[in-house]
Amino acid sequence: MAVDIVMPQMGESIFEGTITRWLKKPGDKVERDEPLFEISTDKVDAEIPSPSAGILKEIKVGEGQTVPIQTVVGVIDAAGSAVASASTPAPAKAPAPAKAPAAVPAAAPAPRPAPVAARPVPASAPSAPHDGGRIHSSPLVRRMAKEHGIDLSTVQGTAAGGRISKQDIEAVIAASGGAPAAVPSVVSIPAARPVLVPAAPAPVTVAAPGTPGVQAHVALETAVPRERIYFGNYEVQSMSTMRQRIAEHMVASKRVSAHVYSVDEIDMTKIAVLRAKSKEEFEKRYETKLTFMPFFVKAAVAGLRAFPTLNASLDGTNIVLHKDINIGIAVALDWGLIVPVVKNADEKNLLGIQRTMNDLAERARSKKLKPEEVQEGTFSITNPGVFGGLFGLPVISQPNVGILGLGAIEKRPVVVDDAIAIRSMCYVTLSYDHRVVDGAIAHQFLHKVKETLENWSEPLL
Repeated sequence: MAVDIVMPQMGESIFEGTITRWLKKPGDKVERDEPLFEISTDKVDAEIPSPSAGILKEIKVGEGQTVPIQTVVGVIDAAGSAVASASTPAPAKAPAPAKAPAAVPAAAPAPRPAPVAARPVPASAPSAPHDGGRIHSSPLVRRMAKEHGIDLSTVQGTAAGGRISKQDIEAVIAASGGAPAAVPSVVSIPAARPVLVPAAPAPVTVAAPGTPGVQAHVALETAVPRERIYFGNYEVQSMSTMRQRIAEHMVASKRVSAHVYSVDEIDMTKIAVLRAKSKEEFEKRYETKLTFMPFFVKAAVAGLRAFPTLNASLDGTNIVLHKDINIGIAVALDWGLIVPVVKNADEKNLLGIQRTMNDLAERARSKKLKPEEVQEGTFSITNPGVFGGLFGLPVISQPNVGILGLGAIEKRPVVVDDAIAIRSMCYVTLSYDHRVVDGAIAHQFLHKVKETLENWSEPLL
């Protein structure tokens, strides 16, 4: 029995996904719920499990391709039918002349129709304008529309919920005589002769500017993020899907929010001593490591309670003040960055925050996060100090209006009561959206964070 593998919907606001890697190839045996392929969406990267045990019969959507949800991306021969197909000869075809054109046998099943959401709008069909409501589309679609000068309000979406998909934009581009911009086939580089080209399955063209009519054919599959081309003393790498999403979100944030930055310095000596004294017993008793991050989360919660303007988002000309305090914690991955959210951080004690953070970080690195676990953040914290950074000026994670950056905690000589002392010090920065937050509020928030940490009184055990 054939079982379809479909692109799943990874959240209410997600209508398409990009296959970044197939973990199996046609002919491989798979078990039910075994990771089958990896996808990247606007919200999260995830491994998708197999819907059935059997043999992977066919891959319909290759790596790097973006398709709407519910699109059939592959087919599995369920256990039993796979064995039968391997041991039983194929049924005889209907008699036909030896050299007649190939035809579908009478006994063969009819071809599976393409999912409606994946069909592009015919070029001859007029684009129905939207009714003035919100236009549903992904950052990729908006970027393609911008590059080709397409007004999204004139495009009729064919994906689920009337969402405009990549295929819709490609259909409009094709109708206007332009080339689809989904996967670039030409990479511009300075005139140079490549000295080392790694093997790749599908060659594409790289044109050297300044040399009209001269093209160097190199093996580069732009859909594969780890592909590289070497040109003497430099190399060209294609961006991974996650890297493209990060780029889109960061550029959008800098374009939308009026970024302003404030810096303060915190004496972490009391907490450093308390943590050093208790961390072994803490780990033994609760079976989880104790880091500095939950202290900063608790301090941020205190600051957000005192100054709720920073626990907000902007909707047009309306400021939305959130009652829940959901703090996103930036997690560095080998292949990018993701911000899972500690929901209702104000309702958790230090142990609860630490356990939640450890769980989210572990599942982020193993691509096991759920879409809802990277949504609904109301404030964010990032920690460049863990890599030795003195401090950083982070970009605001939309739609938040603030993000706290933590520097390295290191011992420095400071003046305490008119005497020089060695203290564990840490720089903290606040990036805030000046459309919503004024400098006075930002510095009062930082002072509250500083006061909470320097006068820590909550027991650890």
